[in-house]
Amino acid sequence: MSAPHETLSLPFEEGRQIFTVSALNREARLLIERRFGLIWVEGEISNLSRPSSGHLYWTLKDAGGQIRCAMFRTRNRALDTPLDNGLKVVVRARVTLYEARGEFQLVVEDVEPAGEGLLRRRFEELKRKLAAEGLFDTARKRRPPRVPQRIGVVTSPTGAAIRDVLIALRRRFPAIPVLIYPTSVQGNGAAEEIRRMLELANRRAECDVLILTRGGGSLEDLWAFNEEIVARAVAASRIPVIVGVGHEVDFTIADFVADLRAPTPSQAAELAVPDRAEWCVRLERATEHVCRAVRRRLALEARHLATLSHRLHRCSPAVQVREASQRLDELEIRMRRALVRSLEARRAHVARLRAALAAKDPRHRLAALELRRHRASDRLERAIGKRLAHAAQRLALATRALESLSPLATLERGYAIVARRGGGILTDAAGVAVGTEIEVRLARGRLGAVVDRTDPGEDADG
Repeated sequence: MSAPHETLSLPFEEGRQIFTVSALNREARLLIERRFGLIWVEGEISNLSRPSSGHLYWTLKDAGGQIRCAMFRTRNRALDTPLDNGLKVVVRARVTLYEARGEFQLVVEDVEPAGEGLLRRRFEELKRKLAAEGLFDTARKRRPPRVPQRIGVVTSPTGAAIRDVLIALRRRFPAIPVLIYPTSVQGNGAAEEIRRMLELANRRAECDVLILTRGGGSLEDLWAFNEEIVARAVAASRIPVIVGVGHEVDFTIADFVADLRAPTPSQAAELAVPDRAEWCVRLERATEHVCRAVRRRLALEARHLATLSHRLHRCSPAVQVREASQRLDELEIRMRRALVRSLEARRAHVARLRAALAAKDPRHRLAALELRRHRASDRLERAIGKRLAHAAQRLALATRALESLSPLATLERGYAIVARRGGGILTDAAGVAVGTEIEVRLARGRLGAVVDRTDPGEDADG
């Protein structure tokens, strides 16, 4: 822990700043981390320590100096390269300061072997770059011709690869000529030579397919085929390119860009040409197929000839006259039968018409209508009589009911209707003041009167 006061200004030396050790270490750590960030450092491992915590600690050194390294357990679990003293490595690390001891150190995140590790990192970076540009897409790749007219081989004329390619071509399909474009396949300037040979082959356009090949070797030996200029030359080639570099486990950038990738030079040659034995088998099968087709065609033509002969016989004038005479007799018989059927049908039709005409005679229809009229007249008279009697009965009943409910009948029995002059029927004496003018309606006529006395509370029997 740092002290409560990290800096102290003494009263007897104003303006002077004093750091504690922990504060100074912290400031130095922050300054170093901001300055460097994540970097790559190459050196040799020494003093490797593996404590029970799972972290790794070692010293990374070269001829002129050394630095402490720490790789924590969460990072070294995925470590592909086993670490040991004396191993030259390239580490990806953050530069920092271990505050507790004031030691300058690297916090390592990844470790790769030196030399080949750098090449592999360059390999992966170029691979990602070209893949992002679409140079590895299968849609842009072309199939070489099945039977090329001439094959171009871009390789070293003195290496083992050219011998393997020529042996494989001679074994599989020796009839196709081969043109060699000599180039270096290893060392300084090899990539540039390969690019020039690919461009030369495209300019001269002498071949249908190109084989870019070399034998096996280390990553450094094969590095010319991982150069960007070679990859772009392969991608730009108008002639399909088959790449066969190294052994089956070896992969180069040129393999990914090529139209076809072969695991070895011999297999690259096999991909460029068809198999002679297979073609012989296919030729035998094609010959058999042609023979069968010819036999089938001859049989078909023989049947066709027989059909024509039969048709020719039937077209003979004598045969045609006999068939025409027989046909004429058949038509005569059919005509006689048709005439008889037609006459019988017409006779039956005339009989049906006569029967229908008799059924529609106007006299029969008039008699039937007259009978219907008499019957309808009788029903009408009876219905009118019933209707009138029923109406008269209903009228009498309604008259009697109306008379029983009429107020005029009540007035005839001596009753009267008393109303206030100007309107309003009077039914209660308590609501009429003395001197009120009233009007009395009798059965016949009206009386005008003035009230001079009222007896409220007395009922009709009082």
